[in-house]
Amino acid sequence: MTYKHLLATAVLAMTLPAYGQNKSIQPKEFATGRPFSPAILADGTLYVAGQIGSDLKTGKVPEKFEDEVKLCMDNIGIILKEAGFTFNDAVSVQVYLTDMDLFARMNAVYITYFKDPKPARTTVGVTKLAAAAAHIEVTVTAHKK
Repeated sequence: MTYKHLLATAVLAMTLPAYGQNKSIQPKEFATGRPFSPAILADGTLYVAGQIGSDLKTGKVPEKFEDEVKLCMDNIGIILKEAGFTFNDAVSVQVYLTDMDLFARMNAVYITYFKDPKPARTTVGVTKLAAAAAHIEVTVTAHKK
């Protein structure tokens, strides 16, 4: 191998993701010291932890459900961006609702974030979420295409 070939190989290796290593994604907007990462990047796949629709500075959940859903999705967007992903990279989404009667209202906001082909999605009703004021929690799995 020539010196130029070795140098090019080294530069290429440094720019590729470190496969086999997990990387915590911690946007500056998110509080640190929680017992989980906002997301983990592993082998080119991003696993976003469950996000609720609370203000990242105050922790408050909006009174209007549609605003809560939008804030939830915007918080996910911050995580995706920090990891170099977009909503277009999402392959799977899980939505947890404390009231399934809110499904249509959630869906009206949700669909504005995803283009075709939309990610696979599961929506389930739950009794309650860890944050008592929350009505929705969303997890996302994204992969670079």
